[in-house]
Parts: sequence; structure tokens; C-alpha cells
Amino acid sequence: MKIGILQTGEAPEPLRDEPGDYPALFERLLGGQRFDFATWHVEAMAFPASIHEADGWLITGSRHGVYEDHSFIPPLEQFIRDALGAALPVVGICFGHQIMAQALGGRVEKFAGGWAVGAQDYDFGGETLVLNAWHQDQVIVPPEGARVLARNAFCAYAALGYGATGLSVQAHPEFEDDFITGLIETRGRGLVPEPLLVAAEAKMGGPRDSRVLARRIAEHFRAHARAGSETR
Repeated sequence: MKIGILQTGEAPEPLRDEPGDYPALFERLLGGQRFDFATWHVEAMAFPASIHEADGWLITGSRHGVYEDHSFIPPLEQFIRDALGAALPVVGICFGHQIMAQALGGRVEKFAGGWAVGAQDYDFGGETLVLNAWHQDQVIVPPEGARVLARNAFCAYAALGYGATGLSVQAHPEFEDDFITGLIETRGRGLVPEPLLVAAEAKMGGPRDSRVLARRIAEHFRAHARAGSETR
């Protein structure tokens, strides 16, 4: 099964070789699932020729806001609508979570409550998963018909489902602690309040449930790839 990664931003330059840029982090997260991967750097306006260039689509994180005036955002929103309309599985992470919501009629803003950085507890329907986060923007109003799949006290719409084939998550299962440490040093200092960075550093090395979520993302892709192929 071929997963198309829609890259909407780049990791800080010091991190791109190790731990790696965003597509490499997702390939590592979903490794061992018998997927093939191809990346389109949509932030640089390199889009797939067709929604059927892959069996499923994964939208990465980005330092951009989905509400900002960037040339890649309108065609990406249309791509999301077209892919979901064709019953192809689409997964969005952080910026990907937010752009899916905006493309389908929701609203995203800078959250008045500030930043979430590092390990956070999320309630997935009564099951607690611990995942790393790095965001200030949030989905404030989900699209009509979206299903809330996860939440916590800080983030009311931490994971959303759309129809049968859309899945999005605000947290970063692809970010291991070393990447969060790198973000703190390259982007966090002077931007994120220092007490939040200190608290995130204090949680380094604790348990994370990234692999649990990775399996669910993989299952989502496999379960819905056939439905999309029938529309080709």
C-alpha cells in the first residue's frame, strides 16, 4: 500500500539530518506496516497530479497557521475535499488536523489558553494515551458532522473523525522526546513561555503511546484503501 505524505512544512534545519525531517519521522513511526511512501512537498507547491497517486494520504505538521495567507493552503484544502469525497483515507497530524477541519468548514485559531508542549494526556473515549504535542493553534469549532475522538482539558477537539475515511489528531505521535528537545532549543526559547518548556523537559523519558496511535493510523489506512480504489 502506498501512502502519500503531503509535507506542509520543514523541521528546523539542525534537526533535518537527525532525528530527521517530517516525512522521515512518519516513515519511522509507520515502519514495519508494509507501506511504501512517497512525499510531495506541497508547501513548495509540489502537489500530486491526482488524488489517486497514492492509496492514502497523510498531512504533516507545519510552523504555519492554516488561517495564514500561503499559496499552498487553498489547493491543499481542495485536495482534502476531493480525496475524502472519493473515499480515500486521509490522516492529518497537528497542522494536518487543523487544515482538514478548516477545509471542511471548521474554524482554527490561536488558542487563548496558550501552548501545549511535550507529553500530554488525551482521553480517547475512556482510554488515556500519552502523546507529545507542540502547538498553540487549535480547532475551535469543528466542522458539522465531525466526530470527536479524543480530548483533554486543554484541547477540546484533540482528534476528529470525518465520515468513514478521515482521521486527524492534534498531537504529534511522530515526535519522540529527542525531537521535542530539539524544538525547544531551536524554536521554543523566547517564543513559548519558559515554565512550559521546563515542565516539558521534566517529563522527558516518560512513557509515550505513540506506537498505539501508529497502529490505529495504519489500521485506518488499510481498512479504507479498498473503498477508495473502487472509485478509480
